[in-house]
Amino acid sequence: MSGGAARWPTGLPGALDTAIEEAAAPGGPFHPATGSRLDAREEFPAAACAVLDDCGTARAYVPAELGGVPGGLPELVAALRTVARRDVTVAVAHGKTFLGSVPTWVAGTDEQRRALARRVLDGAVVSWGLTEPGHGSDLLAGELTAETTADGGRRLDGAKWPINNATRGDLISVLARTAPEGGPRGFGLLLVDKAALAAGSWSPLPKEPTHGIRGADISGIRFTGAEVPADALTGAAGDGLDVVLRSLQLTRTVCTSLSLGAGEHALRLAHAFAAGRAMYGTTLLRLPLARRVLGRAAASLALADAAALLAARAAHCLTGEMSVVSALVKAGVPEIVQLAVDDLAELLGARGFLTEHHADGAFQKLERDHRIVAIFDGSTAVNRALLINQFPVLARLHRKGTHDAEGLAATVGAEPVPPLDPGALRLFSRTGCSAVQALPGAAGRLAALAAAGAVPPRVPELARALAEEAAAVAAAMAAPLPAGRGTPAEAFETARRYERCFAGAAAVHLLLADPGDPRRVSSLTAAMERALELLRPGHEAPLEAYETVLETLADPAKELIA
Repeated sequence: MSGGAARWPTGLPGALDTAIEEAAAPGGPFHPATGSRLDAREEFPAAACAVLDDCGTARAYVPAELGGVPGGLPELVAALRTVARRDVTVAVAHGKTFLGSVPTWVAGTDEQRRALARRVLDGAVVSWGLTEPGHGSDLLAGELTAETTADGGRRLDGAKWPINNATRGDLISVLARTAPEGGPRGFGLLLVDKAALAAGSWSPLPKEPTHGIRGADISGIRFTGAEVPADALTGAAGDGLDVVLRSLQLTRTVCTSLSLGAGEHALRLAHAFAAGRAMYGTTLLRLPLARRVLGRAAASLALADAAALLAARAAHCLTGEMSVVSALVKAGVPEIVQLAVDDLAELLGARGFLTEHHADGAFQKLERDHRIVAIFDGSTAVNRALLINQFPVLARLHRKGTHDAEGLAATVGAEPVPPLDPGALRLFSRTGCSAVQALPGAAGRLAALAAAGAVPPRVPELARALAEEAAAVAAAMAAPLPAGRGTPAEAFETARRYERCFAGAAAVHLLLADPGDPRRVSSLTAAMERALELLRPGHEAPLEAYETVLETLADPAKELIA
C-alpha cells in the first residue's frame, strides 16, 4: 500500500504476514490442517502463538512511549487482522494480553505503566477479569470483593468467569467490589500477579467447551483470601467502572480486527472454490449469480474495513468521540462481516460445513470462530444500548451540522497518528460523531470533484443518498423514548441503521481524502453501494459496481482495500 490518505500500517503486520506464511507450510503451526486438528481436540495453539512471540507481536500491545511499536491502534488492528485471516483462535488467544493491559495504560501511574510494559515485552500473558458466574454483562452485580487489609493492600474473594486466558495468564486485571454497597463508585480494578499470590489463595476454574475458538483458554479463576499489595490498584478504589468503560472504547475497536481477518479468509476460500469449480462448460466464478455473491461479500468487507480504519485512527484523532465510534464498530463490523460469511457459506454449499474434506475444514472453523466476536467486550445489544443513551446529543448535533473538522481531517489523512491520550476518552461524546455529521458537506465536495471529472458521477450520488439516510436516522433518534418502559425494539433498529451510516460515511471520507487511486476509489465506491443496500431494503447495486473488488481477489498479492 503506497501513498494517499489513511492506510493500514505495514511494519509489524508485514513481518507477521511473512512469518505466518512460512508457518503455514504442511505440518506447520499455521497450516489449516494443524488448526483443524487442534480445534477438534480443543487444544491451545501454543506453537502458533510462539510464532507471534518470535515476531515481537507483544510490542503492539504496549504504547510506543513505553517501548512498543509506533502506529497505535491502527498498527495493532492491522497486526491482529493479519493473524485472524489465518486463524481467529490464535488472534483471540494472543491478543487478549492487550485487553488485559489496557486499564493500566488508561489509568495506571507512570510506574505501574512502566512495570507492566516491561512484563508484556518480556512475554507475560495478561487477561481481563470482568464477568462473573450468573451476572453476564451486568458488571455492577459483581460479587468478587477486595477488602482493605491492615497493611493497605487488598484481600480478594470471589470468582471471575468465563475469562480468556484466565488459566494460562501470568497477570489478570480484576474488577472487584471495593465498597460493600457496590454501585457505580463501589468498584476498583486490581492488576493481580498470580505468581506473587500465596499458595492456596487462588485456583483455576475448568476450561469451558465452546462452539467456536475451541482451543482458546476460556476458563476462570477463584480467589480465596488472596492478598495483593496496595500498588495493585489501578486508579482510585471507586474508579473501576469508569476505567473499564473507557478501556472498552479501545478494546472494542481492536475487536474489529477479528472480523476483518475472518471475512478476508472466508472470501479467499470461496473465491478459490468458485475459480476451480467447473460448471456448465465454464467455472462457477464466471456465472453471474456467483459473481454477485462474491462481489457483494467483497464490498461488505471493504465497508467493514473503512469503518474499522476510521475507528482505529479516530481513537488518536477524535478521542473524545470514541464512546460513540467504538460502540458503532463493535456492533456494526461483526454484523456486516457475518452477513458476508453467511452468503459465502451458501455459495460453498456442503463444503462450507465439512470438517475434513474441503480445505481442511477451514471455512466451517472460521465461521464458528467469528460468531463469538459479536459477544466480546459487550454484546451487540449492549453496544447498541450505549449508543441509544446518546441519541439526543447525536440527533441535535446532526441537525446543527456541527462536527470536529480538524479531528476528522487528521483521522482520514495520510500522516501517522499522534500518541493516544487516554485522558481524552469520555463516557459521552460532546461532539457527537463527526464522520456522520460531516456527510452532507462531503457529498457536496464530491459533487464538485465529479463535475471536474476527478471521480465518477456515481460517487456523489451515493454520498448524497447516504447523507439522506443519515438525516432520516437522526430524525428517528430525536423521537423521545417512552418513559417507564424498556427500550423499544425500534430504537435498537435505529442504532443498527446508524452503524451502517457510519460505515458508509467512513468510505465517503476516505475516498474524498484520496480520490487519485482508481482501484481504491472503485473499492470504496463498492463499499458505499453496499452500505446503501443495507440501509435501503430492495435497493440492489449494479453488478459492475462489484467487479473491481472481485478482480482484486484474483490477485492474492493485492490487498482487498488499499
